[in-house]
Amino acid sequence: MTTQAPVLVLTVVHHPDDARIRYREIEALLDAGHPVTYAAPFSAYGVTPAARSGLTTIDLPRAVGRRRLGALRAARRLLATLSPRHSAVLIHDPELLLAAAGRHLPQLIWDVHEDTAAAIEVKGWLPPVLRRPAAAAVRALERAAERRHALLLAEPGYRERFTGNHPVIPNTTSVPDAVPAPGRDRVVYLGSVTVARGARVMADVGRLVRERTKGAVTVDIIGPPRDEESRRILEAAQSRGDLRVHGFVANETALGMVSGSLAGLSLLRDEPNYRHSTPTKVYEYLAHGVPVVTTPLPLAQDLVEASGGGIVVPFDDAEAAASAVVDLWQDPERAARLGAAGHAYARVHHDWRSTRGPFVEAVRSVMAGAAGVGAPAARGPGTSAGGPQPGGYS
Repeated sequence: MTTQAPVLVLTVVHHPDDARIRYREIEALLDAGHPVTYAAPFSAYGVTPAARSGLTTIDLPRAVGRRRLGALRAARRLLATLSPRHSAVLIHDPELLLAAAGRHLPQLIWDVHEDTAAAIEVKGWLPPVLRRPAAAAVRALERAAERRHALLLAEPGYRERFTGNHPVIPNTTSVPDAVPAPGRDRVVYLGSVTVARGARVMADVGRLVRERTKGAVTVDIIGPPRDEESRRILEAAQSRGDLRVHGFVANETALGMVSGSLAGLSLLRDEPNYRHSTPTKVYEYLAHGVPVVTTPLPLAQDLVEASGGGIVVPFDDAEAAASAVVDLWQDPERAARLGAAGHAYARVHHDWRSTRGPFVEAVRSVMAGAAGVGAPAARGPGTSAGGPQPGGYS
């Protein structure tokens, strides 16, 4: 394959093995012949990246809670050194817009994953009195970013925050051609855990399901807690035998754990930053033929109802969610129908394999436009590494 123009990908917030970043977008770029330099907080997350042809990795500090300045300084130094060598710079955190401020980066693309201003309302590390001013500052940062950089949007609903017609790259997943029927012994939750994402409700669901099935069905949590409160909830529930907590699991392995489950939980609360997004886990459950049990967030409900692949339950209602699970356990034929319907719908409408081409073309379009205003020519970085290279940036 002909070597294409190199791409620099940065995050200081997300897990280095974030499925959208590492296993969808970076893999799509590599498969299309673009060498990728991936800068992420590998050490902070305890990740040793696997070797991949065409991929160079660089370790950055992690921006977490109120400790963000060091990561932003490191990212700014990295951008100064490496952006001239890359024909596209793809960033995944709004914080990195600050790291790029004042630099001439016509090839920079911001991949908009969430409604950051709305998400501030549930950030426990930020004092309540500061949340409204911080949200206003984020909105101003977004408006400035749109004037200066290209944007990719993970949801069509994000368009209302911006004035331009930016490409939408949905956060879908690859859909297997064939999947097993739903099993009868485990229910799964896939993703990071917070109280807003249903930590308390899932602990109660685990208890109710265990009691009503006499221990025949377990609730497996596949993903790490994001804060101390959710960590305490999960640990207490696991000690009682109500949940089985696995922590972070690599994407491919995690999806293998999803496959063959009785049901997949998506019990997010009614928070502003969730109302315009489809939880990725819902796509992943449908893709693997697993019936979805979801709260009625608008896009999640629309997806489940359109696919016929799950059950919608009220917000913050462990009783309803547990009853939905037990009903599926007692009626395996219904579970099989829901799983098959969801899988068939996902194959037609929400397979990443049909999105990866438009994603690569969106990146190339930015490269072509930037080349006329002083971005670097298409030259590869010339290295391929199997581990994180500190390179003086952390």
